[in-house]
Amino acid sequence: MVSLAALWMPIVLSAIFVFIASSIIHMFLPYHRSDYNALPEEEKTLAALRGLGLKRGMYVFPFSTHKEMKSPAMAEKYKLGPVGMMTVLNSEPPPMAKFLGLWFLFCLFVGVFVAYICGHTVKVGTPYLGVFRVAGSVAFMAYGVGRLSDAIWRGQTWSATIKEVIDGLVYGLLTAGTFGWLWPR
Repeated sequence: MVSLAALWMPIVLSAIFVFIASSIIHMFLPYHRSDYNALPEEEKTLAALRGLGLKRGMYVFPFSTHKEMKSPAMAEKYKLGPVGMMTVLNSEPPPMAKFLGLWFLFCLFVGVFVAYICGHTVKVGTPYLGVFRVAGSVAFMAYGVGRLSDAIWRGQTWSATIKEVIDGLVYGLLTAGTFGWLWPR
């Protein structure tokens, strides 16, 4: 068994590498720019939403309980549309420093779990590729595979989801490479 303390360097460095890669992917590469659409008649729509006094949270429309979902009235609401989910944030510019800080903490959190699983399954002195396989599988599960549920349950387009899964694969490979490189010999 390899202790978490012995793996602090790959935990921290993999988080840094993933953070840098995600910054490059989202700031400089164009392939995520088509993930979101503008609202039609945005000013009118925003004015209507402002008038509702929405608070921070997640909303679904049309809203129904499980029991009401099969009623003829709800079926008609679904038929008329629109049907969707909406996340409302606080009325302020997005706090990017906070979001980036939380993202980095998440990357560290993933690194700790990669270290934990590798530390219990991979022996000291295991060659690079042996460590790479385990670390990469765990990291890809954390960064990429979990994103599939957004397309299944939240209505995110499959094209946006697949791009996020590909991002997760890149992050998983960077994590795997870092752990393979710095694994105790």
